[in-house]
Amino acid sequence: MMDVRSALDAIAADAARGDIVFSTHSEIALRVQRMLDDPDCAIDGLGKLVSAEPMLSARVLGIANSIAYNPGGRAISELRSAISRLGFATLRALAASIIVRQMREMSKAEEHRALASRLWEHTAHVAALARVIARRVTHQNPDAAFFAGIVHEVGSFYLISRASTFPGLLSSDLEPWHGEGEARVGRAVLRALDVPAHILEAMETLWSGYLAMPPASLGDTLLLADQLSPIESPLDALAGMSRKGMAVELEVLIDDETLTSILAESAEEVASLSAALKG
Repeated sequence: MMDVRSALDAIAADAARGDIVFSTHSEIALRVQRMLDDPDCAIDGLGKLVSAEPMLSARVLGIANSIAYNPGGRAISELRSAISRLGFATLRALAASIIVRQMREMSKAEEHRALASRLWEHTAHVAALARVIARRVTHQNPDAAFFAGIVHEVGSFYLISRASTFPGLLSSDLEPWHGEGEARVGRAVLRALDVPAHILEAMETLWSGYLAMPPASLGDTLLLADQLSPIESPLDALAGMSRKGMAVELEVLIDDETLTSILAESAEEVASLSAALKG
């Protein structure tokens, strides 16, 4: 019988030591993130670097032309203009999305890659929802919420990428994963990605599972988006739990509107943004 706790301890220890290898396809995305850390970073240089990675280029143009960033419907096809429209914060989030998405290809097992694909669908929807909730409900920075949504399952992606080393792990009861197991791995991978401190703080709220009412912080934004996503994380099912089962008062008033009505009004924006991320 698989000793799940021992396997999770080993995976968490490897991550904490920094034994994390990102795919070669992620290298340009990592270089984009490093370039964005330079206070003298210029759009022209970013455009040249982004254009060297077809997946990132497509994602930048797709998001720039989504309803969320292009409500007027004026399509653009040039990377420099797309980067200008999105801003550096969103570009950083999209570079992270390439790195996270490439982690699903690191497993040699087809069934594990299929599981990671379903996890990415969940991730894309949570990121889109988090951006809307930040803007309309919690009044947090929408770009920060979008970034947090993109990286919020990065520990789970790493777990899936390592699962082949522990045969039977993903067909076992993963109840020990939720809580401290997920947090230990997640913290290590997020640090390897140089994720900002305020994003790490939001992740701690997610891992704690405690949602303040009314929701106000970036962590509340992320946790609410995770709970409200119609596409659940497949690892929740493997762990025999569902975050959507947690009580969420949908009729809470937010600036004289209900959360239900806000989400209904924003449904097209969420669908457009999540589709662009998944594409």
